[in-house]
Amino acid sequence: MSEREQRRAAVLERVAAGEWKLVQAAELLGLSYRQGKRIGRRYREEGAAGLVHRRAGKASNRAYPKRLRRRVLRLVREKYSGDVGERFGPTLAAEHLAEEDGVEMHAETLRRWMLAEGLWSRERKRRPYRKRRERREHFGELVQMDGSFEPWLEERGPDGCLMNLVDDATSTTLCRLGEQETIWAAVGVLWRWIERYGVPRALYTDWKNVYVREATTKEAVAGEVPLTQFGPTSGGRGWGFGSWRRVRRRPKGGWSAATGRIRIG
Repeated sequence: MSEREQRRAAVLERVAAGEWKLVQAAELLGLSYRQGKRIGRRYREEGAAGLVHRRAGKASNRAYPKRLRRRVLRLVREKYSGDVGERFGPTLAAEHLAEEDGVEMHAETLRRWMLAEGLWSRERKRRPYRKRRERREHFGELVQMDGSFEPWLEERGPDGCLMNLVDDATSTTLCRLGEQETIWAAVGVLWRWIERYGVPRALYTDWKNVYVREATTKEAVAGEVPLTQFGPTSGGRGWGFGSWRRVRRRPKGGWSAATGRIRIG
């Protein structure tokens, strides 16, 4: 019984006990006197069970045919089901059923059917947790290099490439503006760093062909990093080179601050 039906049974019980008049009970339940007489008669004849709605537990007159439901669920199992993160959700499955199978189905109805058959759950595929890498403890352990093409001089000169070196431990930065991101531009800014701070223990760059080229068969078998002339020219044969996918941040984070600081002359 629903909460409303239980409330009606309690009120009509007091009417049957002679405590209230039927007019009072109908007014309390928000019914007309005629409706009150009807449910009162049903209560006297059948008891509290007679107050339960006659259509309770029966299929709706507007329900889809059972044959259609079996067909839809079979299509979902065969074409749109799978593991969490791979299977189709109700909305997407309903769209494909209409486009590919010619079955028009409301997504909410399909969701209830899929939940009842265990073809869908509210579980979501969570993204893998990635812990942020801690900074290196000491200055010079890791230096990151990259270049950025921007109108650094605004309207005062041509566009250029700002070569940027950032120390991972202290965020110490050294920049040099040039025309392009070439091997010689990278070597030039790196040597400026070495002259001022010394040779870094590890240098991380991106995988542009300025720094890394396509590996030969011998290098691929040996697992060697196929460096361009940048490696030997800069004297970095003993460095540990890597890609941006292995570091926490890129040096571009400090470029917004450098934009307004460049002066001509």
